[in-house]
Amino acid sequence: MLHLFDGMDFHTGIMLFLLLLLVLFYEAINGFHDTANAIATVIYTRALRYQLAVAMSGLFNFLGVLMGGLSVAYTIVHLLPIDLLLNVSSAQGLAMIFSMLLAAIIWNLGTWYFGLPASSFHTLIGSIIGISLTNALLIDNSIVLALNLPKLMEIFLSLLISPLVGLTIAGTIVFLLRYYWSNTKKRRRIHMTPKEREKKDGKRKPPFWTRIALILSAAGVSFSHGANDGQKGIGLIMLVLIGVAPAGFVVNMNASSYDISRTRDAVHHLQQYYTQHQCNFNIANVVMPFPQQTNKVWKRYKSEVPILHEVACELSQALMPIHSASLLLSNLNRYDELSSEQRSYLRRLLMCLSDITNQIAQLQETPTIDQLFLKNLQQDLLYTVEYAPLWIIIIVAFALALGTMVGWRRVATTIGEKIGKKDMTYAQGLSAQMTAAVFIGIASYTGMPVSTTHVLSSAVTGTMLVDGNGIHSKTIKNIIIAWILTLPVTIILASGIYRLIIKFI
Repeated sequence: MLHLFDGMDFHTGIMLFLLLLLVLFYEAINGFHDTANAIATVIYTRALRYQLAVAMSGLFNFLGVLMGGLSVAYTIVHLLPIDLLLNVSSAQGLAMIFSMLLAAIIWNLGTWYFGLPASSFHTLIGSIIGISLTNALLIDNSIVLALNLPKLMEIFLSLLISPLVGLTIAGTIVFLLRYYWSNTKKRRRIHMTPKEREKKDGKRKPPFWTRIALILSAAGVSFSHGANDGQKGIGLIMLVLIGVAPAGFVVNMNASSYDISRTRDAVHHLQQYYTQHQCNFNIANVVMPFPQQTNKVWKRYKSEVPILHEVACELSQALMPIHSASLLLSNLNRYDELSSEQRSYLRRLLMCLSDITNQIAQLQETPTIDQLFLKNLQQDLLYTVEYAPLWIIIIVAFALALGTMVGWRRVATTIGEKIGKKDMTYAQGLSAQMTAAVFIGIASYTGMPVSTTHVLSSAVTGTMLVDGNGIHSKTIKNIIIAWILTLPVTIILASGIYRLIIKFI
């Protein structure tokens, strides 16, 4: 990691250090803010002592980040304005990243201090919307175009659905356990609270198999949380590195010739599709030659590709970035064969072509089978752009795991003690954890970012309602208010911080 600072001037090095520190701090807060949900049930059902529960959760969060992939990481990144993604190395781009992180950290710390299980993901979305809207106003751009509305709608839908899913599924599991798993004295023990079991049987721990199930489900929630939320930190660190140290990170310098050929073929296929369907886009037919795959042609054209500061990502002008990208990629085997400026330009071109591909896929006249083809094409275009070195995944995993082990208590107390009017039964804890582990796990591997907090706290509420234990209306009201305020507060915070920074730079 220290090699990043080699050859950097003092001010750039300080900026890089500060931004990396902010991302890791955000992930640590995410650990003790969101992961507290995962250990609350296992602690309050006495399945594990809190020391063991916290250590186990930290370990499985770490493993979740390592094995979770990158689909969620870049789902978050693509919510940012396209001009930031194309020009992330500019002072304006770095100001956006700084504002987004600082706003998210401030709100996360505030809700954690009051023990409110608000969503770190929800907070990040609000910050992204805030800087996107402010950036659009500052550059006199369309507010609608500044936001990735289809992706935002998809995420808002997941934020609305996930609490309902948690409430419904966990409540249903408790209902089934109550009516179909309590026909013997031995089975009825799963519906006891720890105090009831101690009073009746003189034992403090849950029944053996119930305890095993509680521990495994808690580990599953922690793993799923790491696989989902940890990816967000990975995506943010990649943005920081591309912004501050673009020469080594704008593209994957370790990409093989096969990886690069995937990208080159995707550009070629996009050109073919575009020229064949130009009439459907209401665009005049313009033909630009695709260069022959020969060393002679490539060497001649490589130095002739003009590096433009602005890349037009409009459907009507798609052939210009297609042609430039194809020239840079022609007969290329390794990215170090390009200059630093050419690599940065190629990244902007590929991001632009991905956006154009998405625009084509969203046209009403584009058939469903073509939409699937274009989606696969989009993945190939970004194959060597959307990546993360192993050391980044490891440090994000460490930050999340460390955060889990440091500040878990406040939010865990709210989940374990303040939602229901009565103590949590083994069945309630197990139902809530199973629901969260499975739902968040599925979301992580399908690239859908969801809130661990929303799912688990809603699941606990659902079990309390179904079992007739009653809930503390004041606690639920405070949680809902925090959820409602998260978006507007973080939008305002990020916007204000961004305006302040822009004023000084």
